[in-house]
Amino acid sequence: MTPVYLDHAASAPLLPQARDAMLEGLALDANASSPHRAGRAAKAALEDARARVKAALGWSGELIFTSGASEALEIALTRSHAARRAVSAVEHDAVMRHVPGAAVLPVGSHGLVEIGALGDPADTLVAVQQVNNETGVIQPLAAIHDAVRAGGGILLADCAQGAGKIALPASGLACDMAVISAHKFGGPMGIGALLLRDLGLIAPTGGQERGYRGGTENVAGAMAMAAALEAGDDWMQRAARLRAKLEDAIIDAGGEVVAAASPRIATIGSYRLPGLASMVQLIRLDGAGIAVSAGSACSSGSLKPSRVLMALGLDEKAAGEVIRVSIGRETSEADIDAFLAVWRELAAQARGRAQAGAGVGAGAGA
Repeated sequence: MTPVYLDHAASAPLLPQARDAMLEGLALDANASSPHRAGRAAKAALEDARARVKAALGWSGELIFTSGASEALEIALTRSHAARRAVSAVEHDAVMRHVPGAAVLPVGSHGLVEIGALGDPADTLVAVQQVNNETGVIQPLAAIHDAVRAGGGILLADCAQGAGKIALPASGLACDMAVISAHKFGGPMGIGALLLRDLGLIAPTGGQERGYRGGTENVAGAMAMAAALEAGDDWMQRAARLRAKLEDAIIDAGGEVVAAASPRIATIGSYRLPGLASMVQLIRLDGAGIAVSAGSACSSGSLKPSRVLMALGLDEKAAGEVIRVSIGRETSEADIDAFLAVWRELAAQARGRAQAGAGVGAGAGA
C-alpha cells in the first residue's frame, strides 16, 4: 500500500532546498545576538534571510521572525495599540483564543466576510484570513482593507494558507499586518513571521528581533523558510486541474463541495458525504493509506462540529459529514485516483444505508 498524503494544509513536506538551507544554518553554531565574529556571521545570515523572505513575498514593510503563525497572531492581537478587536466568524482558533469579547463579523453560505457588519472601524484591529484553512475560501482583502482603513482601523491578515501559493497582500495595499508559517509551504516547522506595515503598530517588549520578540533567533529556520519561498514553481495550475478532477468526481458520486461558488485556493477543498460521518470517512481512508483531515489540524480530533462550517450555515449533522482534502506540489493524479476509489466506495455505502432506511420507513408506514 503506497501512502497518499492529502493533508498539505496541515503541514507540507519539507522541500530539499529548505533542508539544505537548514543544514547550512545549523553549521553556523553561534548565537546571532552574540557580538563576536561567529555571532556576527550568524546575524548576517539571519538578516539575509529576512531580506529574502520579504523579497519573495513582495513585502516592503517590517518582518519579525516568530515560531510560527500562532505566535505571530498572538503578538499582533495582544500588542496592537488599537483599542478594540473585530474578527471574522471563520478565523482560526489561534485568533479566537486571544479575542474574548471581540466583535464577530458573519459570513454567508459563500464563506465571504460581511464587512458591512463591522460598523465604525475606528481604533479597531480587524482580523480576516486571506484563505480559510478549512474551506479554501479566499477573502477580498483589498476591498476589506479599503473599508477598514477608511474608518481608521487596522487590518491583520492570516496568510498562513496563502503564502508561497498565491500573492501575499502587498504592504499598505491590502493589509497592515500579515502572518505566515513556513511549514505550510515546504519550510520547516517552528518558524514563521509577523509582517507589519511599520513597527509602530505594536508595542515592543524588549529582547531580540529589534526588541519585539525575545528569545534566541532561529537562524537555520529563517534560512530554510527563505529557501522554501524561493523554490516556487508553477505547480498551482496543476493543483487547480487536480482539484477540478476531484470535485467533478465527488459531485458525480453524490457528494457536496462546500462553498463551491466562492473564490477558493486550488490547494484546499471541503467535501460533504451526506449520511456518513467524517470520522468514519477518515478511518476508512486512513486504513487505505490516505491522509486527509476533518478540518483544521488544531481541532480535527475534537468531537465538536466545525465552528467554521456552522458559520457557513451547515447544521451539526451536515458539518459532521465533511472532510478536507488539501493538495501540495507533490500531489499526483494517481494520488487523486486513489482517494476517489475509496470515496466512491464510501458514497455507495452511504447510498445503501439511505435506501435501507427509506425502505424501513416505508414498511413502517404501510
